[in-house]
Amino acid sequence: MDYDALAAELRKLRENVAGVTDTVLAASDGIPILTDVAKNVEPAHISALAAADLGIARQAAEVIGLGKLNQTVVFGSNGYMAVYAVSRTALMVVLGDNGLNLGRLLHESRPAIERIGSIMAPTAPSTE
Repeated sequence: MDYDALAAELRKLRENVAGVTDTVLAASDGIPILTDVAKNVEPAHISALAAADLGIARQAAEVIGLGKLNQTVVFGSNGYMAVYAVSRTALMVVLGDNGLNLGRLLHESRPAIERIGSIMAPTAPSTE
C-alpha cells in the first residue's frame, strides 16, 4: 500500500476544505491505518468511534432500504465528524471545526474516497 499517496490525499482534503482539522483512515474494525491529527486528538479513539458510527448507520441503511451507505455526518455544537465508507474494510474520518465548509467537504470527499479506495485496493499478483 502506498502510504505516501494516502497521506497526500488526506493532506489535499485538509488543504482544499476550509475548517477541516483532522483526518484518519482506519480499518472498519476501528484500527487506525494512517492519521493526520492534532496533538489533542487520539486516533485510536476516533477510529473506534467512527467504526461504531459507520457500522450502526450501515445497518440502519440496509434495514430501512436506503441502499449502500456512503457517509454519516455528526453535527456538534463545536464542530463536525464525517465518516466515509471507503470500502467494506476501510473508512475515513474527517473532523472539522465550526468553520467547516460542509458543502465543499461533500463535493471534495467523493472523488477523494474513490482515489483512496483505488490506492488501498489490493493489486493482483504478477504472473511473470
